[in-house]
Amino acid sequence: MNRVYAKCLVLCFAMAVSLHGVSLPASDRLPVGTHPVALQSPHFPSRLHAFIWRNWQLVPPQRMAELVGTETANIKQIAGSMGLPKVDTVSSEMRERGYITLIRRNWHLLPYEQLLQLLDMTPDELALTLREDDFLYIKLGNLKPKCDPLRYQEPDETAVQRAAEIKQVVREHFGDLELVESEPRFRFVETLSSTEGTTALPDRDTVNREQPLRMVYSYFGLFGDPLIDPEIEPIPDGLLARLAEKGVNGIWMHVVLRQLAPGGEDFPEFGADHERRIQTLKNLVAQAKRYGIGIYLYINEPRAMPPAFFKTRPELAGIHKRDFVTMCTSTPQVRHWISNSLAYVFGEVPDLGGVFTITASENLTNCASKGQHQLCPHCKTRTDAEIIAEVNATIAEGVHRTNPDARVIAWDWGWKRHGDAPDIISLLPKDVALMSVSEWSLPIERGGVSSKIGEYSMSAVGPGPRATKHWMHAKQAGLKTVAKVAVNNTWELSAVPFLPVMDLVAEHCENLNDVGVDGTMLSWTLGGYPSPNLLVSQYFSTDPGATKETVLNRIAQDRYGDDAAPLVRKAWTAFSDAFRNFPYSGAVMYNAPQQMGPANLLYANPTGYRATMVCFPYDDLLRWRGPYSADVFAEQFEKVTVGWAEGIRHLEQAVEATAGVQRQAAESDLSVARAAHLHFASVVNQAKFVVARDAASQSDGDPKQKLVEQILQITENEVSVARDMFDVVSQDSRIGYEASNHYYYVPLDLVEKVINCEYVSSQFATQP
Repeated sequence: MNRVYAKCLVLCFAMAVSLHGVSLPASDRLPVGTHPVALQSPHFPSRLHAFIWRNWQLVPPQRMAELVGTETANIKQIAGSMGLPKVDTVSSEMRERGYITLIRRNWHLLPYEQLLQLLDMTPDELALTLREDDFLYIKLGNLKPKCDPLRYQEPDETAVQRAAEIKQVVREHFGDLELVESEPRFRFVETLSSTEGTTALPDRDTVNREQPLRMVYSYFGLFGDPLIDPEIEPIPDGLLARLAEKGVNGIWMHVVLRQLAPGGEDFPEFGADHERRIQTLKNLVAQAKRYGIGIYLYINEPRAMPPAFFKTRPELAGIHKRDFVTMCTSTPQVRHWISNSLAYVFGEVPDLGGVFTITASENLTNCASKGQHQLCPHCKTRTDAEIIAEVNATIAEGVHRTNPDARVIAWDWGWKRHGDAPDIISLLPKDVALMSVSEWSLPIERGGVSSKIGEYSMSAVGPGPRATKHWMHAKQAGLKTVAKVAVNNTWELSAVPFLPVMDLVAEHCENLNDVGVDGTMLSWTLGGYPSPNLLVSQYFSTDPGATKETVLNRIAQDRYGDDAAPLVRKAWTAFSDAFRNFPYSGAVMYNAPQQMGPANLLYANPTGYRATMVCFPYDDLLRWRGPYSADVFAEQFEKVTVGWAEGIRHLEQAVEATAGVQRQAAESDLSVARAAHLHFASVVNQAKFVVARDAASQSDGDPKQKLVEQILQITENEVSVARDMFDVVSQDSRIGYEASNHYYYVPLDLVEKVINCEYVSSQFATQP
């Protein structure tokens, strides 16, 4: 983890938990939850072997040795005994850009004390990371598995023999790993940072605010405090040029207002190091402006504070929820702080593009943000519409006081618990635009199961009724409208930089043209890759007469050439048709194993662990499948897999019909498509495995034998998928990465999966 960033997090945490002399001991800052016993990895000879494997090539062997109390030579000897390649030096990039990956893969292996040592973090730093880095502790399951300290013990004869067996499995399926050429993880950062091969020139002196907004998040931007360290470029020139080529004219970033501006007389403790952040922001805004791209701030304010914050200002306290209290926006002091802070920021950085707000998010902010404003002594006689509209008006006043041309976008996320909110819209000021998730509440039917879309869907084409109603109310109130859509990827599958479902993207953009929105937000933290999908939005927003066919034909011809274009179009249609079968639901998106794909292990016996949000699927089929039966869940993913394979065949033929730069683009896109296919195929295998495993445990005789035979076939299929996935991910550092989760897996995890499958097969093959 970047040290400056980490220190900044500690400062924020210290302010949150120790204002006015209140402090917590370090041990209390690291949550444990129910603290169940950690999962074992029986396919390895010992926990030490698992620790070395999962950190190999990511953590220096010397650091691993120090952590377990031995010599580096012993770590290297164990690694070699399992067939791992030699490692002498390890880049610090994983620790700086991939610390979430390190936390996740050691969560069941190390106690906190050793995890801190591995990450080179203090307890305060790790506590802040778990709490503030996009709900990381929630993603980890709201619990820390119980692990004893890991100490080096010389492997006994049984362990040595098992390590030799692992080495043999590795050689059988992958050959000598020493000879495998693999692209280093995060190589894509270097590639996308370079301007080589780009055509967009940094020759602008202004951002055209008259153009329809097309805004994304930086593909590898930091989320927590991206402005504190000027040495880390969240949006380098190469990425800016590539996004500008794809029609992007806005990039958003997360900020916390109390870090960005002084707090004035009412809140003198706010604003530490704000000058440094403002200077970084100025530089970033000037850099992006040269490419015609505006920088937009995500404003989710005012952030709730601990009770100690209100010790000397009790009149500002609102509702109390868990360990925090809202800064009540019905009080003039809080509203003045919000507006004055934003006026300061936009006065200091006048070229900022604007802001978008969320006023009813997962974070506790205003007293109505959780629908409990009746519990606040100041807000109990007010409506949620009055409170939320007032917060947005306060933000708009501050922004426009010093920059009347800046965009202020009010996102209706969470209003009325995602229901209809015409009363809020009617109270918004006229200089605010309304943003709605386009596909929200769209009715669908998948596998005979009827439901409605929430958000993060590309498999269903919007707009849906909620957005349509809200945009209509906004236009009647004289407001501009913005659609929040996903054109690259979603939590339906986020481990690839984009999904080549171009027909679906084009249909959605065509529908939005018919509705007549004034701009689009094209991604959340996922979805900021400069892919050809972004061109679809650009062409539709700049050409009122654009159609699905004209846009997709143009992109196919430009990117692949005339000979390959018809084959590419067939591929895109096949991918899109296949993806319409995705068994969408919030539970499936967040709990099912499609993010981990074939890197998710098989378990011969139930783990008892619950699947967690886009992090640990475990073997929790009940939560994977959401409203679908186990059979329908597997069948729908199988439909996606079969249809996707047809698209890959067309795309492979298209690659053969290209040359030069077009060949490079085609091969790059094929890599992404293959990775997606293998993720979908693995979900089918995993679902069928859990069903057969659980049924076998309740069966005897011939029925059990047939189930065991099925299990052995599934594990064989999964071995094939993992081997193919290893080939893809070894050559493409984009695969498996997502900005707010870092790497879900690395190449050696696919090798481990094969070892795991072979072990599980042996457990069932020897059953009576």
